[in-house]
Amino acid sequence: MSVKERDPLTGHLTTGHEWDGIVELNTPVPRPVWFFIATTAIWSFIIWLLLPTWPLVSTYTKGLLSTDQRKEVEQAVLEADEARADWAARITDLPVEKILADPDLAEIVRTSGPQLFGDNCAACHGLDANGGPGFPSLTDSAWLWGGEFDTVMETIRVGINSDHPETRFGQMMAFGRDGILSRDDIRAVAAYVRSLSGTSGLSAQAEQGKSLFADNCVTCHAEDGSGDIAMGAPDLTDDFWIYGGSSRELFDTIFGGRQGWMPAWEERLPETERKILAIYLEELGQQDGNPQ
Repeated sequence: MSVKERDPLTGHLTTGHEWDGIVELNTPVPRPVWFFIATTAIWSFIIWLLLPTWPLVSTYTKGLLSTDQRKEVEQAVLEADEARADWAARITDLPVEKILADPDLAEIVRTSGPQLFGDNCAACHGLDANGGPGFPSLTDSAWLWGGEFDTVMETIRVGINSDHPETRFGQMMAFGRDGILSRDDIRAVAAYVRSLSGTSGLSAQAEQGKSLFADNCVTCHAEDGSGDIAMGAPDLTDDFWIYGGSSRELFDTIFGGRQGWMPAWEERLPETERKILAIYLEELGQQDGNPQ
């Protein structure tokens, strides 16, 4: 086929290529396409001249505008730090009551609190702070070491069973794994613990567990099962459970023991942000009807 042949329908010359009866037309590139190609090339050349572009042996071309994005970012961060320095210092220094009484500071706390919690705490405690299996709810009134503001601040600072030299330590013995109690004894203790919280009645099995509880558990959980915040021992008379309060879950806890972990945030978050978090948690508990 001659390349001079024209397509009878469009009038375009053909290229001489044919596939299964389909003839390729030699159509020109549309002019707008050439316009955009030329514009892009010219713009690229201008950018090469104006901005840092080409790497050299030990440096790079600085461009006619001498733009340095690293310095721009550093300056923006510096300006942001300066803008936040005033209110951050005030939040750090003022008591909670005065912070919440100041509309500007209160707005900063209520805006920053959820963001800080979401970035640092929600992975374990959930976005709604209601916790989950192995992770305590932060919206109820059951706090291992107490829910007062200063106590929560300290827990955030040093963590629980963390590598911080002042960390809070909390561990429950493995009564079954270590051979302290038999499986039947553990079932009896679990039944008694369930009776303490009102989950079940005081059955014959629970009565047996009562004496076992007195011999093995009261040192941490107190004679009435109300716990000891000085030791981080939970109250067993309420209906708040970290690992679950069913017979099976309690058996697993007593048999294998528990040792929760929370990182220390002193080196990760400045005091201002830790304080915002503590205020956020305090208000969160009050919103849920559980004053801390």
